[in-house]
Amino acid sequence: MKFSQQRRIAAAVVAATAEKLPSEIRELARAVPVLLQDRPDESVLAEGFPADLLGLFSGTSYGEEVGQLAPEPPYIILYLNNLWDYAATDETVFRAEVRRTYLHELGHHLGWNEDQLAARGLD
Repeated sequence: MKFSQQRRIAAAVVAATAEKLPSEIRELARAVPVLLQDRPDESVLAEGFPADLLGLFSGTSYGEEVGQLAPEPPYIILYLNNLWDYAATDETVFRAEVRRTYLHELGHHLGWNEDQLAARGLD
């Protein structure tokens, strides 16, 4: 599947998923941009992340005490070619994994650690 098709599908999945969130979380989710990229770039890999990374949250988590003058704004990146590969080129699996990865990264924005994400089935 072409990246443009992956991007269209992923954008629709993210939007639909965000709309189904409880209202208090939905408002927080709307404030976090979601970037759709093909694969992690060199700067991400240089930080030690694997080349097959599915998603990434970056920035200051909601409610985190900020000790700097200009905190990094939060954003989520979904790596669509990696998600497509993970889904073994199955569109249904791709849609499900985009949703799951988006919710996982959104959980990081909400301040949830890996154990808290796992408890919610988002590991």
